Amino acid sequence: MGNIVAIVGRPNVGKSTLFNRILGDRKAITDDFSGVTRDRHYGKAEWQTREFVLIDTGGYVPHSEDIFESAIRDQVKIAIEEADVLLFMVDVQTGVTDLDQAFANLLRRSKKPVLLVTNKVDSFDKEYEAAEFYSLGFKEMYCISSTSGSGTGDLLDAVISKMLPEDLVEQESIDLPKIAVVGRPNVGKSSLVNALLGQDRNIVTEIAGTTRDAIHSHYNLYGKELVIVDTAGIRRKKKVEEDIEFYSVMRSLRSLEDCDVAILVIDATVGLDQQDLNLVNLAVKNGKGLLLVVNKWDLIEKDTKTARTFELEIKEKLRPFDDVKVLFVSAQEKQRIFKVIEEALHVFENRTRRISTSKLNDFFQEVIAAYPPPSVKGKFVKIKYVTQLPGRSPKFAMFCNLPQYVNESYKRYLENKLRDEFDFTGCPITIYFRKK
Repeated sequence: MGNIVAIVGRPNVGKSTLFNRILGDRKAITDDFSGVTRDRHYGKAEWQTREFVLIDTGGYVPHSEDIFESAIRDQVKIAIEEADVLLFMVDVQTGVTDLDQAFANLLRRSKKPVLLVTNKVDSFDKEYEAAEFYSLGFKEMYCISSTSGSGTGDLLDAVISKMLPEDLVEQESIDLPKIAVVGRPNVGKSSLVNALLGQDRNIVTEIAGTTRDAIHSHYNLYGKELVIVDTAGIRRKKKVEEDIEFYSVMRSLRSLEDCDVAILVIDATVGLDQQDLNLVNLAVKNGKGLLLVVNKWDLIEKDTKTARTFELEIKEKLRPFDDVKVLFVSAQEKQRIFKVIEEALHVFENRTRRISTSKLNDFFQEVIAAYPPPSVKGKFVKIKYVTQLPGRSPKFAMFCNLPQYVNESYKRYLENKLRDEFDFTGCPITIYFRKK
């Protein structure tokens, strides 16, 4: 992944604000109360032509029995292990605390380069007060204000100086497929991602809404390589009560819009509901590939026809876009989970498939001859030429004499024939009719 820089520290010292400041974007959620950031959050940053990966972590609270704070401790330790440079952030307004002392002891054991970052230093008096943080035992300290950006330039200069030489950093130039795992809260999205990656990449609890940020992970197993994005659960607007959850929903929707393929996770005990259909419609509207994964299938009492009946019910609700693969898995039991990766990459291939103009015209010549467009008001539509338009989703242009008279049922007929001949499973198809 190249040089990795992790921002660490106790809760509510401004780690996510610094993360956003360095990236120049509100990628991490920030709020006035502690514990907002729960998972590790990644972003790519650049300073003085050097690129590096920046990690935002949750606030570290040792010995806490809180279910989230316990999980955050594990996540922070993983981030420390991954990082090449650690930014240990403290708050000048509160001074040195017991939590700072405990965390400093943890960092010294890591043997990694540590830069002490004293935040909220926005005056000369505050800079004088920051001297007490030298008691934590780190030689290099940088006084900054993550809100205003003061001092961050000197900090980033120091970060660059601690990095590996540029010729030792592996540069990733491959444009990997981006797969977003989306769905309602508590359907098992993070459990599925963790099972696929073989590690606890994301925090998982029985409490809905645990994942608040969209978490990117690099998958490279069994000869398959891609980026998996675990997103926060998306609820209906009227159920979004906290500001934090609102930002999570916005970020999840943006992740869906930015991905190549959306994996919609459905709870087998609940089935496909209206919110799931809203996500399907959003994926179709944006021309994204789609794969439906029915999780918690181990909790369903089954016979030989259960899966087939469940699938037919789902596709009935999806019409007219029902050319979608449905998989039945159990993330908890790791049943059929790697089939998810295989099918997601298959959908990605379908979405990026190009068909030559000559092959298209030879095919549609027979299709149209077998069933010509119906006449409208005594006028007959004649389709003369078909071509695939450039882009990362299947779009086709059909040139004819009277495009305004092509009705929706005939458009659907042509799309179905196209799907039957060429594999576009899981991909929305757009057909434009233009005047020749």
